[in-house]
Amino acid sequence: MRGISLFAGLFAVVMLVSFVNATYLQVQGPITGTILNNGSVYLGKVGPGESFYVLASATTQNASGKVINIGWNTFTAVNLPIGWSAQASPLYENPMKLKITTAPDAQNGTYKLTLRAVNIQNYSRLGNLTFTAFVNVTTDVFSTSVSPTNFNVGTGQPYNLQITINNTGISDDPFVINAYGLPAWNVSDVVIALHSATSSFVYPIFVDVPGAYSFNLTVGSATSALVSKSFNINMVAQASLLNDYAAVGQGVALSPIIYEPTYAVMLAIHYILSFFNVM
Repeated sequence: MRGISLFAGLFAVVMLVSFVNATYLQVQGPITGTILNNGSVYLGKVGPGESFYVLASATTQNASGKVINIGWNTFTAVNLPIGWSAQASPLYENPMKLKITTAPDAQNGTYKLTLRAVNIQNYSRLGNLTFTAFVNVTTDVFSTSVSPTNFNVGTGQPYNLQITINNTGISDDPFVINAYGLPAWNVSDVVIALHSATSSFVYPIFVDVPGAYSFNLTVGSATSALVSKSFNINMVAQASLLNDYAAVGQGVALSPIIYEPTYAVMLAIHYILSFFNVM
């Protein structure tokens, strides 16, 4: 029995040494961890048509435990679902960045990818390290909020809406903020909200005609029409005393009659100050 126990202990030590000295791939994004040959990992969720990067260190070690700085020369995908595409990392890049783009019509679900770190021509006696990666495709890859959604604004005065985007997916593709339904206003704002992070942005809107406006504000992926959220915004634009005064000074009467005495005084002050400036 003692001999069996001794053998088992030696076997465990040998297995531990083999694991410690095993060639590995150190994944740095979108998740972090150490992958061995034929291992598997879950990367996260991504929208249909979106792209994401898998980052990995080029540094590894050989079977004897020697660390090799640029052991992996490139990082590539060897098997992808139909309609997906990939761009291998450039040679000798460190960290290596493998770009993967999902099919624009990919249905919701979990997909299997086969990825590989390559030691070209087995120069460092590492061979290749192949592993399986799983990705969840879904349109639910971000949450967002808009503030305020009901407000008053002066005509001719830009008003800033506050947009917050929480990117819960693994793609760093840009987001597009746009407003639909405002007269003569068609301005898109492209922003970057990095994966696994919350970012805030300012989106200005503008009208020059008084009135009540109801418009749609949309936040969506720049690369996938299916990844989008929209908000109904209500805005009341009122005549601005300062803007109307400037218009009167240029000979344009736009103000309600109730403001005319005030405008007359302000216009008189304007001309008096102009006179002294000339003097």
